[in-house]
Amino acid sequence: MTAPAMNRPRTEAADLVSVIVPARDEERSIDATLTALRRQDYPALQIIVVDGGSTDGTVAVVERHMAEDPRIELLPNPRGIIPAALNIALAAARGRWLVRMDAHSTVDESYVGAAVARLHEGCWGGVGGRKDGTGTTPAGRAIAAALGSPFGAYPTDLVRRLGGWDERLVANEDFEFDYRLRRSGAVLLFDPRLKITWQSRQTVRSLYRQYRRYGAGKLDVARLHPGSLRPRHLVPPLLVPYLAVAAAVASRRPRAGAALLVPYAAGLSAASIQAARALDDPVARAYLPAAFLAMHVGWGVGVWSRALHVIRKRGRA
Repeated sequence: MTAPAMNRPRTEAADLVSVIVPARDEERSIDATLTALRRQDYPALQIIVVDGGSTDGTVAVVERHMAEDPRIELLPNPRGIIPAALNIALAAARGRWLVRMDAHSTVDESYVGAAVARLHEGCWGGVGGRKDGTGTTPAGRAIAAALGSPFGAYPTDLVRRLGGWDERLVANEDFEFDYRLRRSGAVLLFDPRLKITWQSRQTVRSLYRQYRRYGAGKLDVARLHPGSLRPRHLVPPLLVPYLAVAAAVASRRPRAGAALLVPYAAGLSAASIQAARALDDPVARAYLPAAFLAMHVGWGVGVWSRALHVIRKRGRA
């Protein structure tokens, strides 16, 4: 893949980029991640892998790459959570620019240079792009088609001035950080020419668990920053009791219960039909409604579960 059509500064080789990679139990994917980073056409890299206590062969894979490439460093993360890993890497970063990379992601050889070129323009506090999922199972391919989220590259000094990532959070740390970044007056740029490929969840159950964590994290972020809430964030928490009421009604009055479900079913069908355009596999297409349902219900259940936990904790205080 060729680099995006943009002018790169002549001084880019002198500007070290610190790439931070939080990892835990990523033996199956981190080899491809590190291989992609080592092949970047922007060679001035410091690649910091922060391991959160892996019990598989993740560390051995990283150490093999370290023996072949002195740009790679490995640091421990005793707390195991992603925000702590990001801050450990931030403290060790020597680069002018900071790039976040997941341990189950890959990029083409022009990615780092293209991101740094946009940061060099001096207009942006952060640069994000497309995050395209891939799947190895029919369910995984459906999940990948249903998902999409940005990623980030930032000036290191700006990240440090903002205090890094909030370690009180176990999910949604990137959303919370970007919210603080925007409140500081910095501007985030979304450039779809920047693309990262990542391994999505491969089962509907694991997707549900992922989104349940996201929902819990969203409530924590909302407690810290009420102004970050948007109307769309309230839809999944409201959907859960709505579906519960519809199910209760359906148990006694099936037609009335079915009527209550029609609006959501119609929206679910429309989203599934749109996402199906990206899939050639009819088996994968069949998983799309379940994938969207898992995301919506998982998010909503996560919010309510976290809310009940907070209420109980306050009651014991």
